[in-house]
Amino acid sequence: MNKKQEKELLNALEGGNIELKNPSESLLLELERAADNTFRKDKRINIRLSNHDLVGIQRKASKQGLPYQALIASLIHQYVEGDLVAKR
Repeated sequence: MNKKQEKELLNALEGGNIELKNPSESLLLELERAADNTFRKDKRINIRLSNHDLVGIQRKASKQGLPYQALIASLIHQYVEGDLVAKR
């Protein structure tokens, strides 16, 4: 779900156009499996970065209170999902 869809959903909920119901046990289990799959870190990669880029990433991660590897993984995930786009 992208940010636009999230905003539309929030607006519909706040406008009374959506009624929330308690999820079934099967839906909860399905969502739990989806969450586990989303956050599973099952592949490792090695990349080479310039010292300048690595130090920059480490500084930005430190300001956010994150390990720099988590910031890199987050940036890659955002790009793949279309939430982070290249400037043209």
